[in-house]
Amino acid sequence: AMMRRRAPACPLIRWSAPGGISPLLPRMVIIGEDSRFRTHHGIDFTELGDALRVGSGRGPWATVRAAWRQRDRLRGASTITQQLAKNFYLSPSRNPLRKVKEAVTAVRLELALPKDRILERYLNVAEWGPGVWGVTAASEAYFGVAPSQLTEQQAAALAATLPQPRTSNPTFRPARMLARRDLILARYHG
Repeated sequence: AMMRRRAPACPLIRWSAPGGISPLLPRMVIIGEDSRFRTHHGIDFTELGDALRVGSGRGPWATVRAAWRQRDRLRGASTITQQLAKNFYLSPSRNPLRKVKEAVTAVRLELALPKDRILERYLNVAEWGPGVWGVTAASEAYFGVAPSQLTEQQAAALAATLPQPRTSNPTFRPARMLARRDLILARYHG
């Protein structure tokens, strides 16, 4: 008899509408994750060029060529839209083709949705810690409040969690998260 393999459990996400999220959180996430979010079209060629050490002014095609040649080093240059594409639509594989699909999907998302809708979706599907999916679960798990009631410090702490939610969050290795939180707050007030 053949045994059926059970599919991995899909996390249940409780969706928070924009009015249900403190306006501080989206601002802190933009500061911490994608400072040019409001001006790029899904791919931040400036950030990508910086990550790949491509000289400024060489243009997007030079950046794309460098990205393909150095694809193994390409980490940390994803925009919020690319992260949404990865979280919502694509697999977590490290295949270079997945990065291409992610970029194409990000551009298509930018063409189809306004920036605020992209940000809302990202906040609701992002992983904020092991088994913590979506802003509602994160704000309740870490601070015991609804996303609409996050303080400035709490919003910055959640934004600081996003780059490495499994290895640095408000309950696991909080010192790493606090250093990043303080940087986000300094940029917010600077």
